[in-house]
Amino acid sequence: MECKEAEKLIRKFIDDELDYGESIEFLEHMQECPNCREELAIQFLVTEGMANLEEGSAFDLQGELNERLEELEKRISRNENLRYFSYVAEFFAIVLIIIFLVLVFVK
Repeated sequence: MECKEAEKLIRKFIDDELDYGESIEFLEHMQECPNCREELAIQFLVTEGMANLEEGSAFDLQGELNERLEELEKRISRNENLRYFSYVAEFFAIVLIIIFLVLVFVK
């Protein structure tokens, strides 16, 4: 992913609207690109800082940004694990069907 594409996704990240594919590419880019990570921090601090100021609540915006990035990474990992188990389940279902068909047609 190029920086311009990543920068366009910052707003979607802040609003928690990234789809799975965007999430993977966005997170990888943010981990590799200090310039985009800085732009993310700035936009996040402005957006969330203003919201928190309006609510009058205390906040640790850098900590919150780090938590959101960690949560995104966890969601990606969970999704990859579910896909893996889904593929394994499909494989075993196919094997069982083949065994059943062999048993039925061998008789």
